Amino acid sequence: MGELHSLRTDDFDYHIPPKFVAQIPIEPRDKARMMVWQRDVNGIAHRQVADIGSYLNPGDAIALNDTRVFAGRLRANKSTGGRVELLLLRRMGGRTWEAMVRGRGMGPGARVEIEGGGLSARILAHAGGSRRVVMFSHSISPLLHEIGETPLPPYVKNKVIDGERYQTVYAAVDGSAAAPTAGLHFTSRLLSELRAKGVKIVMVTLHIGIDTFGPVVTETVIDHPIHSEWCCLDETAAETINSVRNGGGRVVAVGTTTVRVLETAARAAGASEVVSPGCGYTDVFITPGHRFRAVDALLTNFHLPRSTLLMLVAAFLGANGRAQILDAYRVAMRTGYRFFSFGDAMLIL
Repeated sequence: MGELHSLRTDDFDYHIPPKFVAQIPIEPRDKARMMVWQRDVNGIAHRQVADIGSYLNPGDAIALNDTRVFAGRLRANKSTGGRVELLLLRRMGGRTWEAMVRGRGMGPGARVEIEGGGLSARILAHAGGSRRVVMFSHSISPLLHEIGETPLPPYVKNKVIDGERYQTVYAAVDGSAAAPTAGLHFTSRLLSELRAKGVKIVMVTLHIGIDTFGPVVTETVIDHPIHSEWCCLDETAAETINSVRNGGGRVVAVGTTTVRVLETAARAAGASEVVSPGCGYTDVFITPGHRFRAVDALLTNFHLPRSTLLMLVAAFLGANGRAQILDAYRVAMRTGYRFFSFGDAMLIL
């Protein structure tokens, strides 16, 4: 879990002027800038994501999260005519979902009519903050591709962006309320180039909840109620990771969500394995002091202040990681990098 008792949340705070928050994605995807931090020499280089292959060797593995963002933003109306918005977070079973609900008077018993779907929803219970347990009059899942909208982060003001641009090119498994943003930089061509070089491509799955991107609001890190997310590492992926490591190769995680899967799988592994296959919910909380067992390098975006993602990256940088990551972010702003979901990337080797 790391040295949580000595960590304060404001240790991971920083100021970012709005001009550095990316509002539109770079095209083509792999032309995003990439800050390269080589820990062995404590040096920084400035490249593009398209150049990542020059830092990888035949026999290395690059691990990607193949989750897909589902169109879970729904518009609805109360019987009084008032507008309501629902953001589906996860299916709890049958017709029941956990959702964030925006609108007045949305307590247990309230009902709304979903626009375009010919169905209604009833609030069953509070689930903390704006979260509610919601039951639909009939199954909503088959209708989401028709009436749902892909949710974009609140700091992205341009809401006319094609929803497919907020998906990775390898997205395959519906289940996320947000995208694994480091993976947004990859093109099919870049992945083909890496395969041709002899780099193994490994797919893992973690369905991302909104909490992943939210700030930690407790005074100390240890008091933060870490969210759990469903993840899966299948036998083929586990065998590849173990084989790569045993052969002297490196495991490069694309995104903090991928790190979370691999380090969860490492917790379950035996003495002779790096990772063990398995599926289920993970509550691993990676903070400075964590001993990484399955990840050798990390490609990640520039993250929000006070977020668990920023804490994870600080942990990956090592003993002085908190100070180093904040220094790197100052360099990034000074040299014009773009931050957050549609922003640029950092490769830590």
